[in-house]
Amino acid sequence: MSTLDSADIHSIEIRSIPASLIASEEASTEKARRERRRALILPREHGAWGLLLVPMVTGAGVAFHQASHIFPLILLLTAALTLFWLRTPLENLLGTSAMRAQTLEESHTLRSAIVLLGGIAAVALAALLWAGKNAGLWPLGVAVAAAFIAQAILKRLGRRTRILSEMVGTIGLTAAAPAAYYVITGEFNQVAWTLWLANILFAGDQIHYVQLRIHTAKVQGFGAKLAHGWGFALGQALMTAIITVACMARLIPPIASLAFAPLLFRGWFYFIQEPAPLIVRRLGWSELKHATAFCVLLIATFILAR
Repeated sequence: MSTLDSADIHSIEIRSIPASLIASEEASTEKARRERRRALILPREHGAWGLLLVPMVTGAGVAFHQASHIFPLILLLTAALTLFWLRTPLENLLGTSAMRAQTLEESHTLRSAIVLLGGIAAVALAALLWAGKNAGLWPLGVAVAAAFIAQAILKRLGRRTRILSEMVGTIGLTAAAPAAYYVITGEFNQVAWTLWLANILFAGDQIHYVQLRIHTAKVQGFGAKLAHGWGFALGQALMTAIITVACMARLIPPIASLAFAPLLFRGWFYFIQEPAPLIVRRLGWSELKHATAFCVLLIATFILAR
């Protein structure tokens, strides 16, 4: 009687597996690789894209009422988006985030993405700042860098400073509003700083509200919600006070306070609304609608006030 060695047995086992099953497993493996590669390169903070684009849109929307220099805005938008995108592959290559490269192939992919994004950002910034143009962006860039450094330090302190770190990070992201206004009009004036303040208030309220909803998904009743969300309620009251003072001092056109009305209503209504299961995707779409309403109302009220 003949005997089969291990190689023959393995070959017979492989041939006994249906080809469709092998193809399905290979497809699943390839899909998992693509998803991991995408996660290594693309920013995971989907809401942060909005925190960057909303200020850019509001700053540009108000500025276009005074000037129409669109090319510098395109350069600024390109630089801002690529630099924001660059952070994810850079952190994953350096191993300073939750994900990190595990193979030589992944490291090569991250390096390629970093070179490509860095090159695009460098070209856009060089064109934007060439021959001393838009020199006012330099001190603003220093302030943005300081905000992101402070955010990184706060992140390393643990979960207790997580919301604070996100709030500090919004200072850097929302600087897109005065930057967009400046490259279009050539001026850093009261309108530019007011747009920055308005966007900081909006972004801070939105971040706090989303975190509150996620961490109190199972909390019911006004008293229980207030006990868990007193910090958010205090933030709502503080935002109302800041807007009121700014309007009375004519730092913000009084009519511009309408842009914050949907946010304030949504925030206070949370404490009395009927309990319902939290659907994160629906919450995301709801906040996108609020961001759109804020953009439209802020731009419209600033233009009407002028």
